[in-house]
Amino acid sequence: MGVSLFLKEKWFYLFLLAFALAVPFLVPGRYFFQIIIMSCVYAMTTLSMNLILGYTGQASLAHAGFFGIGAYGVGLMTKAGISFWIALPISALLAAFIGLLIGLPTLRTRGSYFAIATLCFGVIVSIIAGNWVSLTGGYTGVVGIPKPTPIPFPVMGQISFHSLTAQYYLVFAFLLLTLFIMHRLVFSLQGLSFMAIRNNEALADAVGINTFGTKILSFVVANFFAGLAGGIYASLIGSISPGTASYMLTFNWLVYLLLGGVATLAGPIIGAFAIPVLMENLQFLEEYRLLIFGALLIVVIIYFPRGLMGVLGNIWNKVDAKIKRRKMGEEYAESGESD
Repeated sequence: MGVSLFLKEKWFYLFLLAFALAVPFLVPGRYFFQIIIMSCVYAMTTLSMNLILGYTGQASLAHAGFFGIGAYGVGLMTKAGISFWIALPISALLAAFIGLLIGLPTLRTRGSYFAIATLCFGVIVSIIAGNWVSLTGGYTGVVGIPKPTPIPFPVMGQISFHSLTAQYYLVFAFLLLTLFIMHRLVFSLQGLSFMAIRNNEALADAVGINTFGTKILSFVVANFFAGLAGGIYASLIGSISPGTASYMLTFNWLVYLLLGGVATLAGPIIGAFAIPVLMENLQFLEEYRLLIFGALLIVVIIYFPRGLMGVLGNIWNKVDAKIKRRKMGEEYAESGESD
């Protein structure tokens, strides 16, 4: 009974999971498959941006900077012979720690001041990556970054990550982990504190919420996952450059978030997959595709402020309401006949 009830309530999510697991067998070509893998990485970064921007209401524009810190950390450590599985958490923690140091002064500001301060930090990271030649390789970057270290198993041997299919499942597992932690965090008392600050910071402070500490927590967690995604990106791509920390990436993820749906968990994932795929399919339009993309962004922001998730949510609510009215009508008719 419990299993059937679970399947009845969660069938849609189980279908999505089954579809995601079957993606390597459904994708038509290698190039498109690589886009899907990168979309998984960008979905992680967009989800983490959604935590600080969508749920806490703080417009951080330094996300690519922390992504770059994670990427350079993994790239440099793995080239020095350190295992990917050790370098990845260290790099993510480094991004979180630097985020803490940056957040302590910048989160005392509000609104556009915070956005500008974080944007400046992101630009500084990119400049340092391009000019600290002895460490980062300058604008040449770091090349020859090894793939993730194989995972040994006693009976099955070891799982290597040289094939695209193995890389996809690796990134997909980290995306599920990010989504799970974000879900647990958002739908908790701490998540309510995030949203209280987003809705009215002065009121949240008045009712006893430590607004500064809560914003710091949100900022640090978001930067941790940005660094985590950056480390995975570096290992899969095999080379990085200052462009990895470019503020243009931050604005790309911001667009994914706005079009997908701010303050939702599915919106960032939808945006991170739908927009790159759409742009690739519009390659034949060359530079004109940016005009279409810009027009789409304007229409969505004006008429659908909740993004694609808002549109899907409205459709679902209308369908659900129609189904409930139909059931109520049938029950009423049956009760009338019984009388």
